[in-house]
Amino acid sequence: MEDPLSNAAPPATVLLASDLGARCDRALDRAALLARQWRAGLVVVHAADAPGAPDLALAWSSSTDPRVLERQAGERLREDVAASGVDARLVVARGEPAAAVAEHAGRLGAGLVVTAMARDEPFGRFLVGSTVQRLARTLRAPLLVVRGRARVPYRRIVLATDFSPCAGHALRTVLRWFPDTAPVLFHARAPIGTIPPDPDEAREFAAGIRRTEGADFLATQLPADVDRTRIELVVECAPLETALAAHVRREGVELVALGTHGRGGLLKALLGSTAARLLDWMPCDTLLVRAPPGATTA
Repeated sequence: MEDPLSNAAPPATVLLASDLGARCDRALDRAALLARQWRAGLVVVHAADAPGAPDLALAWSSSTDPRVLERQAGERLREDVAASGVDARLVVARGEPAAAVAEHAGRLGAGLVVTAMARDEPFGRFLVGSTVQRLARTLRAPLLVVRGRARVPYRRIVLATDFSPCAGHALRTVLRWFPDTAPVLFHARAPIGTIPPDPDEAREFAAGIRRTEGADFLATQLPADVDRTRIELVVECAPLETALAAHVRREGVELVALGTHGRGGLLKALLGSTAARLLDWMPCDTLLVRAPPGATTA
C-alpha cells in the first residue's frame, strides 16, 4: 500500500503550462499560491504554436531568435507574479505543447503540473486529442486543471473514489499535500434495476456500500497515522458526473481529486467521453493523480 509519491512531502517544483495570455491568469495565481504554500520553486513553461498575448504572438511570428520572445515573455511574467511573493522561472519552447510540457516536467522533476481550463483553447479543451487530454495520459506527475480564482488555499476537497488502489494513492497524495484539510470521499453508483431507484432502496444501497467497500477502502488505503474519523464518505445513487457536480456546487467544494487509473468506472471517466463531461461540469479545480509505476489497478 505504501508508495513513494504519496508518502513524499509536497512538490519541491511546481510547473505551470501557460500560453502567457490572460486566460491562464487563474492558473498562474493558483500555481503561485501553491508554490508559496509549499515553499516550492515555480517554473512556467510556454510551449505552443503562438502565445496568447497579441504582442508576444507578433514577436513569435516575426523573430528568428527565440531569445527575443523569451526576454519579452519573461518581463510579462515578472509583472504578473510580482505581487505573489514567488520567484518564477520561464522556459520557452517551440513545438507541440503536451510533449514539451511533459519533457520539461520530467527534466525538472516537477511534482505537480498546473494548467488552465477554457473551451476551444490549446490548453483548455478536455476532449480527445486535446492538450489536457494528452497531458493526463502522459504525465507522471499529478495534473491540476484550474477553473476557480485562487483567493485562499484549498479548504474543501473531495476525492472521487472507486475504492481501487489507484484511488487510495490519490487519497494519500491529497493528505500529504494538504495536511490541514480532511477530504471528503465521494462515490456514486446507481443500483441495477429501477431508474430512478426507490428512495428507501437507494438509501439502503448506499449504506451497504459504506459498510462494505467503503469501510474496507478506509482500512486498507489510509496511512496508519491518519485519524479515520476525520474522513467522511459520501455515497450517492446516481451517475458520477451529475452527482459529483451537484455535490460540488451544494457544498462549495474548491478541488476535486481523481486517480487516473482504477476500476472500469473511473478508468472510462478519465479516458473517455465521461471525462469531458466531468471537467466541463465541474465548477471547481480538478487534480488528476496518476497511479505510480507497478501499482495494481483493481
